This record gives sequence, structure tokens and C-alpha cells, in this order.
Amino acid sequence: MSVSERPPPPSGDKWKSYAERLSDYLVRTRSKLAFLSTNEAAVDDGVLLWDTTGYPVVSKDGEYRQIVLSAGHGLFYITSDVTFAAANTAYALTYTASSDTHGFTQNGSKIIFDEDGHYLVSFSAQIYSTSSSTVNFAFWPRLNNVYLSGSTMRNALHQNGAALVVSRTTILTVSAGDELEAMAAVDSTSGSLKAVASSSVADAPATRATTLSIIRVHQ
Repeated sequence: MSVSERPPPPSGDKWKSYAERLSDYLVRTRSKLAFLSTNEAAVDDGVLLWDTTGYPVVSKDGEYRQIVLSAGHGLFYITSDVTFAAANTAYALTYTASSDTHGFTQNGSKIIFDEDGHYLVSFSAQIYSTSSSTVNFAFWPRLNNVYLSGSTMRNALHQNGAALVVSRTTILTVSAGDELEAMAAVDSTSGSLKAVASSSVADAPATRATTLSIIRVHQ
């Protein structure tokens, strides 16, 4: 420890002055994580460092793994009915973000990620039909205007006034600036996504037509 890093000694009876100088010293020398350098090997587990990405990392099984801080989570929803102007046509759903959403921006139907990472994405919708014939529904994600292979969720309703909640959870690997959209289509305009007002049955609150929650799980 250099002379400038040592705590200031008390001087005479001037304890107030000493306390102020000691407080200043503690602020200047408070414990901080060392930065992870390019030649830092994760030989031992449990070594905590600070990465240039702006996150702490910890060594485990021969590598440094990011510790996710409180950020990168969002809840998006639609509180009114979603109808479809044409059958067999893909439509992007336009969501409203909750007030405590962090780590995302929006441009119309596009949800834009602020940071790289792996994200847990959970989708749900209440499908509804006004036809006695079968109505087929399809939902899938679109990332940067590209449909994701093997990602479509399908379901059907077979009677007038039928409703059903459909949902799916997946993990997406994205880069900062990537744009996510939730796509939907029906084979009949009798199909819609239904929002329901609060009910007198057990004081049940209102039902949203569709929700989308996103959580950043790690880098």
C-alpha cells in the first residue's frame, strides 16, 4: 500500500476533521472488482471480476460466465380484440409495453433488444371464433424480418363462441439491435384474439387478448 492509500492518522484533538478525512479515504478506496483482462485464465472456480461488457463475471468450469444483473425484462400486451382483415394473411401484432419494461425499445410491431444475449420468450393468446365451422390459427416469431424455421404454433376452434388460451415458451439468441415480431394468421376472418372485461365470477380481472414476456437469462 502506498503512502497515499493509507488511512489518514488522527491529528491532535481535531476529531471532526479526522472523521471527514477518513470518510473521504474510505470512499476513494472502497472495494472494487478488478477488470477481466484478455490473459486472465479461469483456473479456479469462484473468481469474481468485472467485464468490459458492463457485467460482473465469475469463473466456473474453466471459463468466465456473465452474472446477469437486474435488467433486460419486459412484459408486452394487447388489451383489445385483435381481428384479421383477410384470411390466410400474416399480420404482425403491435403490443403495448408495461411501465417496468427495461432493455427494449419499440418501433410499431417491432420489439428491439438493447443487449446481446439469450432471452426466454413466452407468448400467449386467447383465440376466439364466431363460426360453427372450424377456424385454424397460426402464430410464429419473426426476427429481423425473417421467419424462424420450425417455430409455428397452431390450434383450431370448432364452434361458434368457442375460446381457448394458447401459449408457448422458447429461447432466442439475439444481438443488440435485433427486432422481434409476433406474427399471427387465421384461415377465416371469423377468428380473432379476444380480450374480455373483468367478470363478476369470483371477481376475476380482465383478460388480455395476447401477452408477450421476455427475460434475459444470460449473455
